[in-house]
Amino acid sequence: MNTLLCEDISWVGAVDWNLRDFHGYETERGATYNAYLIRDEQPTLIDTVKAPFVETLLANIAELTALDEVRWVVCNHAEPDHSSGLPRIMGALPNAALVCTEKCRQTLDKYYDIRGWNLRIIRQNDALAIGKRTLEFIQTPMAHWPESMFTWSPRDRVLFSMDAFGQHYATSERFDDETDLCKMYEEAKIYYANILLPYGGAVSRAMAAAAKLDIAMIAPSHGLVWRGHIPKILEAYTRWSSGVVAPRALILYDSMWSSTALMARAICDGVQAGGAQAQLHHVRRSGLTRIATDALEAAAIAAGSSTLNGGPMPMAAAALSYLQGLKPPCKAALAFGAYGWTKGGAEAVQSCFESLKWDIIRGPIRAQYKATTETLEECRAAGRLLAEKALEAAKY
Repeated sequence: MNTLLCEDISWVGAVDWNLRDFHGYETERGATYNAYLIRDEQPTLIDTVKAPFVETLLANIAELTALDEVRWVVCNHAEPDHSSGLPRIMGALPNAALVCTEKCRQTLDKYYDIRGWNLRIIRQNDALAIGKRTLEFIQTPMAHWPESMFTWSPRDRVLFSMDAFGQHYATSERFDDETDLCKMYEEAKIYYANILLPYGGAVSRAMAAAAKLDIAMIAPSHGLVWRGHIPKILEAYTRWSSGVVAPRALILYDSMWSSTALMARAICDGVQAGGAQAQLHHVRRSGLTRIATDALEAAAIAAGSSTLNGGPMPMAAAALSYLQGLKPPCKAALAFGAYGWTKGGAEAVQSCFESLKWDIIRGPIRAQYKATTETLEECRAAGRLLAEKALEAAKY
């Protein structure tokens, strides 16, 4: 495994081959917890790992330098997948001080007993001289959590980017030009859609700060390091964080006795007849992670559910709740669904769209018990209208 980023900087993290769930986000390709060791006059560890992988991290460090020679540990982000190893690490590195923001310190203090830790609190525009290098710190609040920051090494032109530009992707390679770029890019997109989508404004501000740097390498806290395709991922992040969409409609549905499914397919037919792309998801078969990823670049979303116990079907409700939390920027929207003796399914979808302040193209389309020929034609017409809206909104 090639772990050398550049002269005196090495990856010392851990690969989690078996991780398949990250607080509800499906990680089909596993994950990595990336940490980086800078061997300078004052050896510095950038980021750490999840607690079960601490011994791997310490062994990797020990192959490169004595543990008691490490002088600094930089914590870019306090979430436990990066910080839960810190209590053991700070004990194993007796001469190291922890470098973090005040907000990060406050967060770490909620998770761990940090009494006795040597702390160096970083403020805006602070830098840290470690020998030939002077590290700079870019505070990026809410480019995931309030305490998030980037670390920049101007000498090496390496940006240690915390969760930004990351992917949950376990491989034996460490760099983008050593692996299947299509898979890596797809995982970066999945990561953005399911983790960073609600924070588009903060990500845009972080991108503006990164744009001022002459970056040769981006070293995130998860996944592979970007060195061969940096313009591609920077362009993608600029697009995703600014809400740029494709000429595409996403149709989500759950159905009890096929009427809502027929309505979904009729809407899909209408979208395609209108000249836009269509993606159709049965929510019980697609999974929330895939739905969120496809929602990222969709210009329009139609969602439908049969009525069950006066409300939507359970997985339709879950998908709507997930999207509400991720807060995708404004989409053209359409609610639909079948019902029996009481309404509720389509109305719940409509309520979700209203809370998201999306552009609802018309009132819900409903079918009582069975979707009639007239209802399906109404769905096709609505699909054509969705296509029109999607084509108008598309920027690429």
